[in-house]
Amino acid sequence: MYQLQVENMSCGHCVGAVIKAVQAIDAAAKVEVDLAGKTVKIDSATPLAPLKSAIADAGYPVVGAA
Repeated sequence: MYQLQVENMSCGHCVGAVIKAVQAIDAAAKVEVDLAGKTVKIDSATPLAPLKSAIADAGYPVVGAA
């Protein structure tokens, strides 16, 4: 389980775009987005780097990971 701090998310469209970006890398990934907290939780066996890149490429900078 990864927890990321992601900037520029403000609406339902943003949530969908982030989920779609992650699931393009790992279709089986479970993704939870918290708009208020600007966090994205990802349950995936895929390494973190390509997931972060996919989110950033979708226009949402990843500024932290735990």
